[in-house]
This record gives sequence, structure tokens and C-alpha cells, in this order.
Amino acid sequence: MDNLLSISPQEVIHHLKMSCQIPQVIEDIAIQKIIIDTANSAAITVTEDELQQEGDRLRFAKKLVKASDTWAWLKTHHLNLDEFEKLVRNKVLSEKVAHYLFANKVESFFYQNRLDFMAAATYQVVLDDYDLALELFYAVQEDELTYPEIAREYIPDSQLRLRGGYQGIQKRTDFRPEVAAAVFAANSPEIIKPIVTSKGVYLIWVEEIIQPELTEELHEQIITDLFDDWLQQQIQQMEIATSFDSNIDSQSSTDSLMQA
Repeated sequence: MDNLLSISPQEVIHHLKMSCQIPQVIEDIAIQKIIIDTANSAAITVTEDELQQEGDRLRFAKKLVKASDTWAWLKTHHLNLDEFEKLVRNKVLSEKVAHYLFANKVESFFYQNRLDFMAAATYQVVLDDYDLALELFYAVQEDELTYPEIAREYIPDSQLRLRGGYQGIQKRTDFRPEVAAAVFAANSPEIIKPIVTSKGVYLIWVEEIIQPELTEELHEQIITDLFDDWLQQQIQQMEIATSFDSNIDSQSSTDSLMQA
């Protein structure tokens, strides 16, 4: 039996069409064209040092320690050296365009949306019975029970029970709206009154409310988010022309497919 399996570029494109991945591929290509056009308009270029630094970061992220590791990775992804350099260049160019457009808008965005960047460390138990939740709430307030005792008794999931219902540090947007309003109004540390939602009755201990700080990491995240939103707006405002053919022979065949 022949162990060589030949796959043509046309078959790759056909598979992308059949697996309904073409729209995402087209959007990704359009985004790259928008970035390049914007860079050209703003005379943004990439230096050799920037290429080297980003290439080193990529190899470190992919654990490509030796030259042989890099060659193997390139082969796996069907890339030659020129294409690898273009990949790295596009990454640097994207970051530089994002900073060019939005670096000077970060502080105002942060302060205008400061509440959205607040975070809270919480523990939660979800119950089915509001009356029981209210009884437990008052029991904690009156020092008849502790929140860890409630967690041990009423959390069915063993891993979550071992953590006492700890949810980690979450931003306001990570909570359901009705839960967020109560959590961020709390005088931590404290238990807050039961909150009824479609998912059950939440009994929450608010350990700490964390005020937002514009760290370097958050600064970069805001730039990325603003840039992604901007790119989506650009995509929505343009008409993208492609040469793909649906290969549907007639309207009758279309009708037969559409009728259940």
C-alpha cells in the first residue's frame, strides 16, 4: 500500500468551505489588509531589531529552543523562512498600529469605565430555596454559623466544596448583572442577602473589593480591546468581494435543500 497521501491546495480550500470556515478565513485576511493599509497611511514600519525581538518571543512561546525545533515547526505549519518572517512582521505591525491608534486613549477610557474594571474576591453557594438561603444569611450575621460551614454543607461539587465556594478574583463584567450590583455595594468582608436569579438563589460572601489600577498589563489589554472593536467596525462598514463559487447548479437544487 502506498504510504504517500497527496493533498492539493484546492482540496484544502474545499475542506475549509465544507467545514464552514471560509467566513472566518476571509475576515482574518480582510483584517490583515486593513492593518497593512493603515500602517502604510501612517508610515508605520517594522525595524530589523523589532523583527528579531518578536521572532525570539515567538520561538520562546513555542519552545523552539534549537534550530532543528524551529525547522520542524516550520515544516509542520508548511512555512518557509520568508513566510515566517512575514508572519512575525505582521504581528509587530498589528501591535504598532494598535498603539498608534489607541495608546493615547487608554487613560480616558479607563477612567470613564472605571467601574467595569473593579474586581471582587468572593465565595458563593447556590441554593434552590430562598427561605433556606435567608435563614442561613441571618445565621451567619448572628454568629450562629460561619460561611465555611454553609459551604461544606450545601455545595455538592467536591472540588468547589474543598475551596469553600471560592470563585477567585472576578471583574464586574464576570458576574450576572443582578449579582454584580449587590457584590460591589458590599462593605467587605461580609455576607450579602440572598440574590434570586434564573440559575438559583445565590448566597455570597464578599471577601474583598479590589479597586482598579491602570497597570501596564491592563494598559495593553485596553489597547487590544479597543483595537479589536475598531477592526470589527471596519469590517462591518465594508463590502468584501471574493471569487468563491457556491457550485449550486440551479435554484431548484437550492429549494430542495432548504425545504425540510
